[in-house]
Amino acid sequence: MLLAHLSDPHLRADALAAAPAANLHLALGRVLALEPRPECVVLTGDLVEYGHRAYDQLRELIARFPLPLHLVVGNHDDPAAVRETFAGSAALGGGSETHYVVDHAELSVVVLDSRQPGGPSGRVGERQLALLDRVLSERAERAVFVCLHHPPVPVGIPFLDAMGLTDADALGEVLARHLCVVRVLAGHVHRAVSAPFAGTQVSIAPSTHRQSSLTLSADRQMGYLAEPPAFLLHVGTGAGVATHTVPITEAGALIGAF
Repeated sequence: MLLAHLSDPHLRADALAAAPAANLHLALGRVLALEPRPECVVLTGDLVEYGHRAYDQLRELIARFPLPLHLVVGNHDDPAAVRETFAGSAALGGGSETHYVVDHAELSVVVLDSRQPGGPSGRVGERQLALLDRVLSERAERAVFVCLHHPPVPVGIPFLDAMGLTDADALGEVLARHLCVVRVLAGHVHRAVSAPFAGTQVSIAPSTHRQSSLTLSADRQMGYLAEPPAFLLHVGTGAGVATHTVPITEAGALIGAF
């Protein structure tokens, strides 16, 4: 069981578009160089920085990618534009909603839409939580990855914790009822972070573009750095799931073509 977890490419359609697009393409190529290849790829939100034209760029970037790739919306995203661009494709699980379920041979992916209009904080909401409860009940014997943009746990960076998931406790109540959830996958933080949550583990992927500064004090300026981009690889071991951080741009890394 292998799942590649990418996040926060922040694609653009302006004069600064080249770098984030090149890094995402490189990340997907690095995924293809893995042996064996993952069953699927999940991209946990902030697909674009802003602007509808950047979704066209994303569609072009993934058009020839040979593995199933599932999109999650983040606070920078426009769900209507995502639906318009990717409805009916594997990117939205074959459907037209930004919350959906996909069953693969050895794992299931449940995608939630945590975007809230009007601000950077996230919320899942009662409707999606009820759907999640039902979906997990139906997959009690499978390994399930629950995916959303906003982490349901604090990460110790005050600036980011102030824009977290507002109904994390309600999500935790649902997850705690289901032992099938092997990981909660999130983005938003632009750093690799892990933390226990509701009887499972939260894995937050670094950005394929830029990483956030490790600013642990509220009175210090938080910013973004050109630290090496990376993604997470979740590997079934027989005893559970191990998570590896895979650098994208390090010299000597194999890159697959597509």
